[in-house]
Amino acid sequence: MTEFLFVFALAIALGWPLGRYLAAVMRGAPMRGDRLFGLVERPLYRLLGVDPAQGMGWKGYAKAFLLSNLVLGVIVWVVLMTQAWLPLNPNDIPNMRWDLALHTMVSFLTNTNQQHYSGQAQLSYLAHASAIVGLQVITPMMGLALVAATLRGLFGGREKNAATTTANGDADVGNYWADVIRPAVRFLLPLCLVWSLALTSQGVPATLDGGPVATPIDKTTEMAEQKIPLGPVAPMVAVKQLGTNGGGWYGPNSSVPLENPTPFSNVLETLAIILIPVSIAFMVGSFTGRRKFTALVFGTMLTMSAISTGAAVWSERYSATSNDIALMEGKEVRFGAAPSALWGALTTQTSNGSVNAMHDSLAPLTGLVTIGNMLVNSIWGGIGCGLQQFLVYLLLSVFLAGLMTGRTPELFGRKIEAHEVKLLAVLVLLQPLALLGFTAITLAVPSIAGNSNPGFHGISQVFYEYTSAFANNGSGFEGLGDATTWWNLSATLMLLLGRYPALIIPLAIAASLARKRVAPDGVGTLQIETPTFALTLIAVVVILTLLQFMPVLVLGPVADHLALIAS
Repeated sequence: MTEFLFVFALAIALGWPLGRYLAAVMRGAPMRGDRLFGLVERPLYRLLGVDPAQGMGWKGYAKAFLLSNLVLGVIVWVVLMTQAWLPLNPNDIPNMRWDLALHTMVSFLTNTNQQHYSGQAQLSYLAHASAIVGLQVITPMMGLALVAATLRGLFGGREKNAATTTANGDADVGNYWADVIRPAVRFLLPLCLVWSLALTSQGVPATLDGGPVATPIDKTTEMAEQKIPLGPVAPMVAVKQLGTNGGGWYGPNSSVPLENPTPFSNVLETLAIILIPVSIAFMVGSFTGRRKFTALVFGTMLTMSAISTGAAVWSERYSATSNDIALMEGKEVRFGAAPSALWGALTTQTSNGSVNAMHDSLAPLTGLVTIGNMLVNSIWGGIGCGLQQFLVYLLLSVFLAGLMTGRTPELFGRKIEAHEVKLLAVLVLLQPLALLGFTAITLAVPSIAGNSNPGFHGISQVFYEYTSAFANNGSGFEGLGDATTWWNLSATLMLLLGRYPALIIPLAIAASLARKRVAPDGVGTLQIETPTFALTLIAVVVILTLLQFMPVLVLGPVADHLALIAS
């Protein structure tokens, strides 16, 4: 409990000034560091052939986003399938199979980092440092760019002037290239440098050497020697945590002492999971000019986070299954149950997905909490993506509240009408259709499921994998044989469905609202920045994301819990 309170207090204390700074970065206002950062940014703009001051309509913004993803995806896919022939491969790692390379590329391109491979054994240093870490830096900033553009649209777009007026007269939602490059150079990379140095000081490796060779003490292993895989681990761990990425250098992620050697490194990495999502919640007020809006966003997210984290810690330490010796398999005894539960809750409240204990070994009710967090996907959420999903719930809540009060639903003075509701319906229906459909198909064919537990826990394993992919989280109930063509291709589809509609459709809705006339506030205007509306919003989240999945949750983690008690 002490670590729980300490991490949250530190995240809030650091998140407030970081959020204000991030708002200034995303506004593009003149800053003290312009001359220094310009040395990096200007060559990038020239290389891309873009004018960072030129405004874009939502369609141009979305096209630039998709084009950049396509180009990066092809490059990374090729690197993964040819890494054996490229430099910086001291451990002679072979090329990746095409379907595994495709899944890995899409996984990191969507800021998910779901891994059907073990990094230390299947990726070269070049593939790790360029393809993987490169995407871990860029893709979080893409999510941040999309939510910044959406917020601009909700408030009518940027102010019109010669530099920001779009060619077709649509609301100017910003410049995509500037919105990605500025926060990457001015915000994320400096933070990663600080965290990388701190982790290196704790013993996390940061080297290009191939690693030492050790002689096993236990002669029964029938191994004459064992090569200890090292590499530039600390920089990757820093960006995987801060960027809500989650993909580790080693297969067991931050449960490995080389990724997470000390109690201090564990606190640093736990804090990094939520630091930037908390900062983005604080960014909203300064960025939009509505300070009370920050109170709504942050207060709602913090309330859901505290409930979720408390439930996870209770389940691991005090529930009826907490003392079952079978649940210790896969847990890191250096940290204990409470820090493992705290990490598990926070990593699924965001789209991080890193672990310091195997989630397959969590108590069944803790697994229920982690699945619920990913179904909600906006308790804090990924960088940009979490706030984007929060805006979807906000729009739905405003619409429902308007129906209950007999008024035309309005958000920030703009009416929510049939066109916007139809787009929202696509997002609401897409999640259950995709998750339940693929879970049912996979469980119906045991030969492709590959789950190690055919009972209730096996249902949780399969549902968790697809939920993690759709939520762009990346964690898993390991014990699932997921390095197959079926899992690689089906999970790739889930990764795509969970990322791109969730980012682009809210932007289209915001652009649609921006074209509408603003109605002045009156006595009948729905006030959204109140505790009452915040509770309404939380109720909508629970109904839409948890109750509709209640049957599979009962058949999976709830039944698993009852079976353990009865045994």
